[in-house]
Amino acid sequence: MELAVFGASGPTGLLLTRRALDAGHRVTAVTRRPADFPLTAPGLTTAGGDVRDPDAVRAAIAGSDAVVSTIGVPYSRKPITVYSAGITTITRAMADLGVRRLVCVSSRAVDPTPAPGDGPFERRVVDPLLRLAGRTLYTDMLRMEDAVRATDLEWTVLRPNGLFDTTTTSDYLVSPTLPAGRFTARPDLADALLREAEHSHHPCRTAWVVTTTGVPTTRQIIAREAFGIGK
Repeated sequence: MELAVFGASGPTGLLLTRRALDAGHRVTAVTRRPADFPLTAPGLTTAGGDVRDPDAVRAAIAGSDAVVSTIGVPYSRKPITVYSAGITTITRAMADLGVRRLVCVSSRAVDPTPAPGDGPFERRVVDPLLRLAGRTLYTDMLRMEDAVRATDLEWTVLRPNGLFDTTTTSDYLVSPTLPAGRFTARPDLADALLREAEHSHHPCRTAWVVTTTGVPTTRQIIAREAFGIGK
């Protein structure tokens, strides 16, 4: 399979690219700094360009069987548009080139519905703080999702929960309904993205990705990220 990966230099994009190459696929890794891309392999092509540049996006997608977007930016108080603008550029190029399969990463945080099993601390403290800190980011993610759903492509939007790092893929769940669970390991998300690109398990649907084993607690994640405890 010929796979184009946008956001390939990010943590999830790198894992996905490596996993796809190990599976025997050919990958075009799209990044703004291709000279700094850390992976090399016979089946890998690195392509430079901004995801909002129609010519660069079209060149990267040409000849692909599927496109995966793992584009991401940090929280900011300023308006964020890279998700919605980037996916609009990608989907227009796909439509022009006749590439049908699109998988993209959003976030569980765009949905205010409490997950099954969430406690008062998560519902009343953690989630409101996250949505406040990421308000401009999640607003643009929702615009991205709307733009994807408005296309005629065979798309899937994956919403991971809070991301954490592990060294290997573990047990995880991909569900079209909101499942219990607070966190998603990045290797699990990368594996789910590749499986969707290969087999289209959830065509034209949004699905949640939740890691089910070896998951840290909310307090452990806060301690690790805020104070470096357990790193």
